[in-house]
Amino acid sequence: MDIGIPKEIKAQEGRVALMPDEISSLVESGNRLRIERGAGALSGASDAAYASAGAEIVDTAEAVYSASEMIVKVKEVLPPEYGWLRREHILFTNIRSALNRELTDILLDVGLTGIAAEETHENGSPNCPLAGEVGAFKGVRLCLAPHGGSGRHFMGHFGAPPLKALVIGLGQVGCGALRTLLRLGSSVTGFDVSARARAAAELAWNGSDFRAEGVSRLAGHLSGADLVVNCVLWPKHREDHLITRDMLKHLNPAAVIVDISCDTAGAVETCRPTSWADPVYEVDGIRHFCVDNIPGAVPVTASAGYSKAIHPFVSLIAEIGAVEACRQRPWLARGLTCVDGTLILEETGRLQDRLFTPVDAFLADR
Repeated sequence: MDIGIPKEIKAQEGRVALMPDEISSLVESGNRLRIERGAGALSGASDAAYASAGAEIVDTAEAVYSASEMIVKVKEVLPPEYGWLRREHILFTNIRSALNRELTDILLDVGLTGIAAEETHENGSPNCPLAGEVGAFKGVRLCLAPHGGSGRHFMGHFGAPPLKALVIGLGQVGCGALRTLLRLGSSVTGFDVSARARAAAELAWNGSDFRAEGVSRLAGHLSGADLVVNCVLWPKHREDHLITRDMLKHLNPAAVIVDISCDTAGAVETCRPTSWADPVYEVDGIRHFCVDNIPGAVPVTASAGYSKAIHPFVSLIAEIGAVEACRQRPWLARGLTCVDGTLILEETGRLQDRLFTPVDAFLADR
């Protein structure tokens, strides 16, 4: 199969979908790989390394799209790329179509096969812990006085208490946030609906300034918190919130909210996605950091993990085709978004009030 990897064009996004080692494996299997010049530069992968792995280096993204059957990316397709999409394409990337009606319209109108990579990680995306680690680190920085924070040091000294942080959600993202905050010496309370997740976190951080609580007790901990890190991926159909706008008045005026999940009006009602170019905004005096591609800040590490995670699926699709690969791998089928103008991803259909064909029914008919 002809597989193409364009350079990511989202603002300050340095990741690349596939690294040279995975490219070499795909080439050895008989596939033809094309990658846009400079696509891996910020991830520590030079054009020379890709060429040595057997990829053809092309000068433009348009050339990648025009010569490839499968397009493999990290982030969603953006408007400058819309005109290069073709019906014959298999698009494998983080599509995130549910809240992007414009992109959904484009994918359905073109009639390509789209697979949302974000839905296919059986053991969680390798970028999840990185997002938690980097997001928490950024939150600590924003707590420093020169950035408008409380001025409390991230560790305790001279009788002054350390930074007080709340981490909501103790999955892979939340555990990443805990690693940053607790290794720095902060005082952290973690929240989760799962008693098992709470117990696991308390066992892992026994001896640290950490305790775990049920989410129902979150409101009682807002007062005095310097930093709130939300790591809960909120169901997009829900209209309730864990932190409402009215609850912001209970926070320290110098507090900061880091929403790593970045669901618009999600677990945090006042969240809206931002970019690294303009990452922070205020609501009722409370600063919010809601960058929606946090792992893009560490592209060398993030790309290495992402490439290894998606390589088996890319290889399988190249060998037997997208639909058959989805039939054989249930977790890949979870990401099947659209085929031949038919919407398949249930979440997108329900949120956008569109007709959709459930994935099991679609695969049974093909």
